[in-house]
Amino acid sequence: DIFRLNCSHRRGGDFERVYPLIRKHSKELGVNVACLGDLQGPKFRVGELAADPIPLKNGDVLEFGICKDDNDTIKPGRITMKPTIEQNALVEACKVGTVLLIEDGLMEVKVTEKISSTELKVEVIRGGKLKARKGVNVPDLEIDCAALTSKDIEDAEFLLQLDPPIEYICVSFVQKGQDL
Repeated sequence: DIFRLNCSHRRGGDFERVYPLIRKHSKELGVNVACLGDLQGPKFRVGELAADPIPLKNGDVLEFGICKDDNDTIKPGRITMKPTIEQNALVEACKVGTVLLIEDGLMEVKVTEKISSTELKVEVIRGGKLKARKGVNVPDLEIDCAALTSKDIEDAEFLLQLDPPIEYICVSFVQKGQDL
């Protein structure tokens, strides 16, 4: 039996409160429960919306790029991502034919043109209603960014200082052996 602590949600003393309860109740029940700390890894998300969710229709061709400024939000014909090291690396690594999955694969776009290291043209393959801050996944792309963020390192150090120390730590964003 393993209890997973999702570090994406570590804040405000939650783990400090929950971890001793896991240990206490597993001991009371006579059940050996190991704990696993799941490090968040870098996040890839679309940006903010100018208005209501944007309909993406199959066959539409859109701009997909890094926000140029605070007013460069998602709007009809344009999908944006905030300028972070990881998100810049994602867009820069894309090439014609790269498939980007949005919102756990509910929507799919394919790169048709690389305009610059921060701007793409994409065609909607599987549409839907695009909302703010939905995840972007590019399964067939190696992105030139670290598997661990500074938050991940802080979370791992915290997990290893628990008493007793956590048994397992997993990494969410592994692309190659060196990431481990």
